[in-house]
Amino acid sequence: MNSDPDVYRLAQSCDGALVWSLRRHCSVAPSQLAMVFALLGTVSLGFAVFFWTQGAVLVMPFAVLELLALGAAFVVHARHATDGESVTIRGGQLIVESESAGEIRRSEFERGHVRLHSGGRQVLIEVRAGAQTVRIGRHLRPELRPLLLNELRRALRDV
Repeated sequence: MNSDPDVYRLAQSCDGALVWSLRRHCSVAPSQLAMVFALLGTVSLGFAVFFWTQGAVLVMPFAVLELLALGAAFVVHARHATDGESVTIRGGQLIVESESAGEIRRSEFERGHVRLHSGGRQVLIEVRAGAQTVRIGRHLRPELRPLLLNELRRALRDV
């Protein structure tokens, strides 16, 4: 197996296999976001309580509504924080695993029957074998998709 870093920039060699791990780039971890949410909630409720004591009772329902909207945004972000794709070539198999909102989909292909196709930089890479098709690369910057396509083609040919 050729695991020369100059040949495979995006792949890692792991237990006799080549693995491309394509993950979402999260600048804020869910735990950090939870702390920000708690801080915003405390400040917002503090202002709402202050104005409520001053006689502006309608501030409290809007503060609660704001916290519900922030909570919903937090849940959506947290559900998708670990989204990603993994492409593994081991022996005669090409394995694609996709995770979205905690749901993992796994597709296995016979290496000799795999065909790779891409319509360009902005289009996802299609992995085809017979009637089975999986699109990969949604968590990869568009300018790196041609590099991934070339590395996969090289690995399918050489490994």
